[in-house]
Amino acid sequence: MSDLFAPREPEDMAAKRPLADRLRPRTLGEVSGQEQLTGPDGILSRMIAAGSLGSMIFWGPPGTGKTTVARLLSGETGLAFEQISAIFSGVADLKKVFEAARMRRMDGRQTLLFVDEIHRFNRAQQDSFLPVMEDGTIVLVGATTENPSFELNAALLSRARVLTFKPHDEESLEELLKRAEAVEEKPLPLDEEARASLLRMADGDGRAVLTLAEEVWRAARSGETFGQDDLFRIVQRRAPVYDKSQDGHYNLISALHKAVRGSDPDAALYYLTRMLDAGEDPLFLCRRMVRMAVEDIGLADPQALVVCNAAKDAYDFLGSPEGELALAQACVYIATAPKSNAVYTAYKSAMRAAKENGSLLPPKHILNAPTKLMKGEGYGEGYRYDHDEPDAFSGQDYFPEKMGRRTFYDPPERGFERELRKRLEWWAKLRKERG
Repeated sequence: MSDLFAPREPEDMAAKRPLADRLRPRTLGEVSGQEQLTGPDGILSRMIAAGSLGSMIFWGPPGTGKTTVARLLSGETGLAFEQISAIFSGVADLKKVFEAARMRRMDGRQTLLFVDEIHRFNRAQQDSFLPVMEDGTIVLVGATTENPSFELNAALLSRARVLTFKPHDEESLEELLKRAEAVEEKPLPLDEEARASLLRMADGDGRAVLTLAEEVWRAARSGETFGQDDLFRIVQRRAPVYDKSQDGHYNLISALHKAVRGSDPDAALYYLTRMLDAGEDPLFLCRRMVRMAVEDIGLADPQALVVCNAAKDAYDFLGSPEGELALAQACVYIATAPKSNAVYTAYKSAMRAAKENGSLLPPKHILNAPTKLMKGEGYGEGYRYDHDEPDAFSGQDYFPEKMGRRTFYDPPERGFERELRKRLEWWAKLRKERG
């Protein structure tokens, strides 16, 4: 029976709630963009049909429905719903939640505990969930925007299933806009081009697309329709989803490095500008391009290292935004340069040999003998001065005797001009095929 004295939200206040809150799905079937989880054959739908929920970690970007789905799971399974945020909660709060869950369990009801931003709990706090998960006191549903493999304890991950929430695509964002138009009982006052831009600005975030739509409705006068330029003026722009210390950072720098290695200057420029647009430190990008020059180009084009260092100096001298053009120039240069990792692999092989063979004495014939004692020991005996030899090459063995001759460096094909011309011809052909 409902509580007659429970506070009830006035209808006029309910209408003033944010659009994203008013449009929260009421069933799993209404959740858009996560059909692999909530569709008829989705994982969560199957769990509910089986009548059994296990602990889970919801991993995905903001605005993909993690909190909403957790609430709906509670409603469709009859579990008591508790929600805490790792940002505002500590050990004392967890103890209270666990105690309340134990009391419910004694009354025959299990608790679904939703923990937002669970990755913000430290290792000890994460471990505190283990006993109540194991004895069935709670079904844990944790939400995180960060990679669980890096941020969560192995013990916690072994007791919970990781489910990945995908960013909304344009189709599911359009579906959200149509729902919003139905609730507001009026079309979004945007022309076709501006509407498409609004979907792109949301960047896969369902909450963001509804917030942007709400801003457009607030700004529009009766009968007014906005174009693309008007939209940018009204809502400004949404910051790209990017955390310089987390997954977005590592994903994009990996993409940039591999595009350069794969000799695709267009893709390399795209990822470079995405990182700059998101606020990445340009000097970090300079350092990474220097590494690309020595790791992936090496002596196939020694000038690549010079160009990357010069780009760093140019950025230091010019600053932003003018200096960013120097980074773009270096990026295109190293993407189109001939590639060789011969020095990189040679260095790794030589380092491995150095660690494996210990402190072996170099052969005596290449050791200096400044004293009679050292001459008596045979230091310098038999050494041949290369400049006195035919073609200035003696062919002596310089490795320690116990180690034997080794080959670490397998040089790329000689003739830089020939190699560069071949690379440019290949690239021109590829560009023509790509249209």
